[in-house]
Amino acid sequence: MKLLIKSATIVDQQSDYHLKQADILIEDGVIKKIGNTIEDKADKEINIEGLHVSQGWFDTSVSFGEPGYEERETIENGLKTAAFSGFTDVVLNAQSNPTIDNSAALYSVKAKAHANAVNLLPTGTLTVKAEGVDLAELYDMSNAGAVSFADYKKPVSNPNLLKIALQYAQNFDGLVQSFPLEKKIAGKGIVNEHHNSTLLGLKGIPNLAEDLQIARDLYLLEYTGGKLHIPTVSTEKSVALIKEAKKKGLDVTCSVAIHNLVLTDDLLSEFDTRAKVLPPLRTKSDTKALIKGLKEGTIDFVTSDHDPIDIENKKVEFDNASYGSIGLESAFGALQTIFSTEETIEILTRGRVRFKAENSKIAEEESAKLSFFLPEEKYTFEKSDILSTSQNSIFLGQSLKGKAIGIFNNNQLIIKE
Repeated sequence: MKLLIKSATIVDQQSDYHLKQADILIEDGVIKKIGNTIEDKADKEINIEGLHVSQGWFDTSVSFGEPGYEERETIENGLKTAAFSGFTDVVLNAQSNPTIDNSAALYSVKAKAHANAVNLLPTGTLTVKAEGVDLAELYDMSNAGAVSFADYKKPVSNPNLLKIALQYAQNFDGLVQSFPLEKKIAGKGIVNEHHNSTLLGLKGIPNLAEDLQIARDLYLLEYTGGKLHIPTVSTEKSVALIKEAKKKGLDVTCSVAIHNLVLTDDLLSEFDTRAKVLPPLRTKSDTKALIKGLKEGTIDFVTSDHDPIDIENKKVEFDNASYGSIGLESAFGALQTIFSTEETIEILTRGRVRFKAENSKIAEEESAKLSFFLPEEKYTFEKSDILSTSQNSIFLGQSLKGKAIGIFNNNQLIIKE
């Protein structure tokens, strides 16, 4: 395939063409020319006013449901949603039925994503059936292509189990994830414990439930060594704890869900179950600390934490509703409400090496792994913007800025025109 992209603004701090407008010629998946005016004939030409191009975006936490919950999202539709949302690489959570706790299940998931424009990087469960009792087949799954090991949204309650996992995974350079929630502290809480939870009569999850678990996990990491990733932190204290651990030289990374950066628990006033997420929406002081932590590098990744939930489990009483929100479609527009375009792109393209994903800058003779976007468009996020099978977006009705329109990856073009 020969593709010519006309008059695109390149946003790539690793490229010599950063913030320059240029034509890009791609042949068989490789960037052949970058210049002011390229006249070569091509099979396909893209000429869109205001078009911006960057390295492909990367998401460390998405869920698609399949196998077992196809009514929420299939892998096929999930990857299509990711592509139109600007993502070339996504890490798939092991949230399915049966669980991805062995190499056969992992190969099955990879087969469903084979030859797709979006690279799917599977996570295997940390424990058998994600039940938190016995370690799963970590080594076998690593050989089958698992990029990390996690029981999605389930904390490792047994500290000795996490200790053994961190020690064992060092034999094959495995990345262990530990969800930051101390369940006995959280109790029956379902939202952030603060004045809003009291005002609304909803049981709260205190910040302490996250902070205590992270402190425990970091002590274990200091003892064992190994590689630890803490997904979706949400509190001011969490950022401080992880910052101190990094100063000690511990091999720890963390992520934050985009909705925890942009929204607060004030959104709960209408009892809309789309705002029921885990970790819960926190306060303004927490969001400020998270944004600061992201800018200074204490927080390594943002994630859409895309989690499709069917209507039967979402449109019910608040207490009984499942946690989770879809987020791929709104990720770019939400980030742009708090960051500049350069900052947003830098954040969305960070740290692929941690999850064994390939990187590729925008330069001649480099593989073309590109995201296409229009950064200046302001709009209200509506149901018509949703591509996912499920409709449970926490950002419905929110004012966003900027739209992703597609990708080029694996010598495949997917773009809205």
